Amino acid sequence: MTGRRRGGGAAWRWIAATLPLCLAAALLVSCARIAPPPGGPPDRSAPQLLSTLPDSVAVLPDWDDDVEFRFNEVISEGASPNFGLGSGDLEKLVILSPTTRVPVVGWRRSRITVHPREGWRPNTVYRIELLPGIVDLRSNRSRNGRVVTFTTGAPLLTDTLDGLIVNWENRRPAPRALIEAVLLPDSLTYRTTADSVGAFALGPLPAGEYLIYGAIDQNNDAKRQPREPFDSIRLTRGQKHAGALWAFRRDSTPVRIQTVSRHDSLTLAVTFSQQLDPRQRLLTDSVRVVMLPDSTPVAVDTVLPQVLFDSLFGRRPAADSATPADSVRLRAERARADSIRVADSLARVRREQALGAARRPQAPRADTTALQELRTRPALFDKLFVRLKQPLVRDSRYVVTFFGLRNLSGIAGSPRSGAIRIEAPPPADTSRAARDSARAVRDTTRPGRDTTRPGGR
Repeated sequence: MTGRRRGGGAAWRWIAATLPLCLAAALLVSCARIAPPPGGPPDRSAPQLLSTLPDSVAVLPDWDDDVEFRFNEVISEGASPNFGLGSGDLEKLVILSPTTRVPVVGWRRSRITVHPREGWRPNTVYRIELLPGIVDLRSNRSRNGRVVTFTTGAPLLTDTLDGLIVNWENRRPAPRALIEAVLLPDSLTYRTTADSVGAFALGPLPAGEYLIYGAIDQNNDAKRQPREPFDSIRLTRGQKHAGALWAFRRDSTPVRIQTVSRHDSLTLAVTFSQQLDPRQRLLTDSVRVVMLPDSTPVAVDTVLPQVLFDSLFGRRPAADSATPADSVRLRAERARADSIRVADSLARVRREQALGAARRPQAPRADTTALQELRTRPALFDKLFVRLKQPLVRDSRYVVTFFGLRNLSGIAGSPRSGAIRIEAPPPADTSRAARDSARAVRDTTRPGRDTTRPGGR
């Protein structure tokens, strides 16, 4: 019992001796922690990029480390972590070229690390683009990005490919579209995104022949999917300007007829399963209309899309009321204005590249004039109006067949409709009009009513 008491007393004396030291150490740790003072102004500034590792435009033959983007504060990892599937919040903001695989993106508090999943290859020019959208712990979002370009042995070039991507569906520039430059014959793919007005500048890139793709990334996965609208152009060695890419949805199947309806007493409105090639000329022998049950041919007067049909047989727009010479002049002026707008957008991108815009963060420019409709190509349509030379017979059935009708991909087909019954238009409801007329007669013949003024007595 005495030994145990002596041992317990020694333990208590050791705790009493070391307790002040532990409290002092805890106090020093708590004092070294930096935190904003309580009750101060909230932090509304977006995270700022301080530096990158390595520096852009560098030749590093023995590089075997991560590329780092260093910020001035702790950034958010996002609600979706990075598992290498491209669905992480940070993975969506990194585009690494020339590879189509999802890179390995790491979060290190105030740093983002990137390296290719297959490792760095020798004698290759790499381009790592960090898109705008980095968020800090207070949900402040950055509006600037940064591009790091370096080589692992190949000569670093200064050539830049530029152009404009247009959504042919609405004939307007496509903001944030996906751009891919495939170096031939090696099939090395360099990627970037268009700016807020559809213009892009991709570089510096190795010299060679390129196949340029411009795609509207509908699911925002930074990949060109087969069902997404896109356009392409081939640039030979030495060419740097891709011009305007008109993106549209490709379809390898022929056109089918969806609906046929009566538009008026002489016209059938035909709606198709996909958009048609607006550059094809539809003659009267490209469509055949027969009346059942005897398959009696019905003469066709003209086949037109809705815009031309309305201008000829419907309400004439102000621009179409001009003479043919004036129409040609208006179309030429529109095409000239579109060319000037595209040239201005490309010139702005080239100036920014010449000034080192890829190395200096800038806020995106809101240029609403560059998003106006372009008219250098005709509008798309999926509906045709077939005007006949004799009126449609009520309560009769018709069959419509087209020959050599092409879709936007150039696939020709001969779609045929089913038997369409032409219903008689519903009779006009004259009962209400008759009641209103009778009520007016009673009001005018009512005794004591002054009919010389409205509501008079």
